[in-house]
Amino acid sequence: MCAVAAPNVGATQRARDAATTEAAAAHLDLKSSSVLVFNQKDARVLYGKNTEAVQPIASITKLMTAMVVLDARLPLDEPLTISEADVDDIKHTRSRLRVGTVLKREELLLLALMSSENRAASALSRHYPGGHRAFVAAMNQKALELEMWRTRFSDGTGLSSDNVSTASDLAKMVQAAYNYPLIREFTTETSHLVSAGRGRPLEYRNSNGLVKSPQWEIGLSKTGYIAEAGRCLVMQARIAATPVVIVLLDSWGKQTRIGDANRIKKWMEGRLARASAG
Repeated sequence: MCAVAAPNVGATQRARDAATTEAAAAHLDLKSSSVLVFNQKDARVLYGKNTEAVQPIASITKLMTAMVVLDARLPLDEPLTISEADVDDIKHTRSRLRVGTVLKREELLLLALMSSENRAASALSRHYPGGHRAFVAAMNQKALELEMWRTRFSDGTGLSSDNVSTASDLAKMVQAAYNYPLIREFTTETSHLVSAGRGRPLEYRNSNGLVKSPQWEIGLSKTGYIAEAGRCLVMQARIAATPVVIVLLDSWGKQTRIGDANRIKKWMEGRLARASAG
């Protein structure tokens, strides 16, 4: 697959934000506090709102976690064990992966990306050469390589509010993650059964319900939520024959990020219809 152009979302982007937002304001009423819609075909920002605001990104973090794991070329069929160290002591979230569960690295990566399983992401970072500290260092180094200048990671799950970024930086991260076939595949799986060795298999579902909608053509998806970050969603999708990256941060309602995504889709389809009519 050919690499797509990296988004130009620095000073030039901020100037474009003003023009595109003004033009789109009459058509879009988005509830997310930061928004970026980026055209992969011609490297244009189609819509921008607070794209340089630094804020927590929650489980959007897991896209970087996946890239670091895959960059290390660690054996995907290696069995890894969930331990007490993977239990969330930040937000005290629950998990169906019990301590002692053994799964292959590939399956943990799938669960982390598809259903945002925090213990899976924690185990992936803990089993990295050099452990958690080395893993976080690799995450931040990767961010620098991608020129994500206003991004900082402190853990591989996104549970820490110290994981921060901007919409413009996250567009770069989504672009980079889209170049990994396994990340595209795992983030768009609708469900997966896990045989953890205890009783009936566990069914995990994609945290983004849009991936199973016939109205959407999604190539990559990741959701995120902690109280400090609000509801977040990043996607690569094809809308109105255009490949786009969508970044939605800090949506205040449980369904608002989905509503915003649908409003963006309707707006882009309306633009295409008007252009065709003209």
